[in-house]
Amino acid sequence: MTDSINQRVVGKISAVFGAGTVVSELTALAGDASSRRYYRARLSGANVPQTMIVMELPVGSALPLSSEELAIFKEGPKELPFLNLHRFLSAIGVKVPKLYGQWESDGLLFLEDLGDTSLWDQVQNLPENEVLAWYRKAIDELLNLQLRGTKARDDRCLAFQQRFDAKLYMWEFEHFIEWGLAKRPGAIVGAASIAALRKIFAEIAAILDRQTPYLNHRDYHSWNLMVHEDTVRVIDFQDALLAPPQYDLASLLNDRITDSVILPPMEAQLVRYFFERKRDLEKDSTSFDEFTEIYHLSAIQRDLKVVGRFYYLDIVKGKPGYMKFVPPTARRLKRNLAQTAQTKIILPLLIEHLEAML
Repeated sequence: MTDSINQRVVGKISAVFGAGTVVSELTALAGDASSRRYYRARLSGANVPQTMIVMELPVGSALPLSSEELAIFKEGPKELPFLNLHRFLSAIGVKVPKLYGQWESDGLLFLEDLGDTSLWDQVQNLPENEVLAWYRKAIDELLNLQLRGTKARDDRCLAFQQRFDAKLYMWEFEHFIEWGLAKRPGAIVGAASIAALRKIFAEIAAILDRQTPYLNHRDYHSWNLMVHEDTVRVIDFQDALLAPPQYDLASLLNDRITDSVILPPMEAQLVRYFFERKRDLEKDSTSFDEFTEIYHLSAIQRDLKVVGRFYYLDIVKGKPGYMKFVPPTARRLKRNLAQTAQTKIILPLLIEHLEAML
């Protein structure tokens, strides 16, 4: 940790908690796939939290890669996407961390410390009924975000200015073709196979594009949900956008190695739980078969994107830590591609490549 960040935090702490507050310790925390940096500050003083989280953001818009590549925004946002989404989500009652202080020009935020226990950590070695109970809590919070957020639509919120449409789905499919196939070390893929994949991907993109869009977190997975005081709290929401509701559900139940705990029978129970809760809350007439078709297509689309993304992070960004999640994602793709009518034809085109990723 540099002296610079320590001096910047110490210089701003009194503006938030008062002149008597002291930063007794500042510890760097493990980062994520972005260029954000995190620190835990230990505080002493009257009526102050024992700890808080310092988020240090890079200069720039901090938009998702796809938003930049597709030029979704004519100009960069006028405020940090994190702050824009934090204000909206807080207003609709989503359980996000409290914001203690913000200095946009410095890319520095002070946030509530939710601890180190993610949903993924919480469910390790628990019996099945308790695992299901925790994931139902996560689904309840997801429905809060999606249903209340969509109903309270505010076009000043960046999430409502971008959506998963056919163009964005195809951008992510191309991300997989480029990095998961064409530029994957040792991979050999023929032009005819790529052409066939593009045709099928375009058909899937068109199906997903026709679905009614809801507010989605975009990365609603077990590592972005923190267990704090027996509740599920939501972090890393700055990339939110509009998408089918099944998108975030697929993220929650499929991301990385989630299916090593959420086995297929448990996944089926949780998909049914989401469907029935949403139906009851909205009086939705969608059939369960229709719902699960879009759920499976969303899970497959997302996993293909994720494979491309992990290779991209390794090859281009020099971040190999996510490569350990490629084999379980490839295994899940084999299973899901085989059980979905629209995607069975993809499996023969990809089976050799998926086997090579195991």
